[in-house]
Amino acid sequence: MNPFARLVTVCGVALEVQPIAGPADRPTLVFLHEGLGSVALWRDWPQRLCQRLGQPGLVYSRQGYGQSAPRVDVRGAGRLQPDYMHHEALAVLPDLLRQLGIVRPVLVGHSDGGTIALLHAAHHPVSACIVMAPHVRVEAISVRAIEAAREAFVHGPLRARLAPFHADVEGAFWQWNDVWLSPAFRPYDIRQEIAAIEAPLLALQGEDDPYGSMAQIDEIAQAVPYALRVKLPACGHSPHREQPEAVEQAIADFLLSRARTA
Repeated sequence: MNPFARLVTVCGVALEVQPIAGPADRPTLVFLHEGLGSVALWRDWPQRLCQRLGQPGLVYSRQGYGQSAPRVDVRGAGRLQPDYMHHEALAVLPDLLRQLGIVRPVLVGHSDGGTIALLHAAHHPVSACIVMAPHVRVEAISVRAIEAAREAFVHGPLRARLAPFHADVEGAFWQWNDVWLSPAFRPYDIRQEIAAIEAPLLALQGEDDPYGSMAQIDEIAQAVPYALRVKLPACGHSPHREQPEAVEQAIADFLLSRARTA
């Protein structure tokens, strides 16, 4: 267990939570991890970003990830349903924020976490919403990449690479992989729903992302016309790891511009 993390019971489930200290009068950055992410897999990037911006932060692992409580029977009765990101955005995250006294956070979401951030911002007040490689609908490119991840987990090195970051690496992998490759998930589409977002919105995407095309953030901008898009050349699915300086500068500029406008 990360010595800086603790467990908080949210919606009846113990979740791994790591606060990041910062000024109490600044909005808290809440980091929402990818489909195979966790507190530990963010590494030190949230701390670096919070320090650069002079803002407090919060990192947490969703159920079944990191050191959070496992999800029982993830390939059977406990299998994730196609609305799992809605549940996280509209039930789990609001409860967590209430318990920790966080009001109007700045959401920073990656991949699945980006989708969760968009959904939450469409229904709850936030100071800003920042998403990296989000999914607003299922593309064929996403399905192919997730099929390749399954092959790498079963026959390649992916399981060994993920194991240090999850108490239950099998559960962490299969809950994500199974739902994304299920026929019931193919129609998933939140483009109309996110049109309700009123908060400042920044969307970043790597031009070489194997999990999604530029259509993802282009369609965010169609739904939320004032959204700012940043397209990163020579960058894949994890902009904050592959091009940290460019991403941090884009976020800092975005939040400074938002503050000036406010």
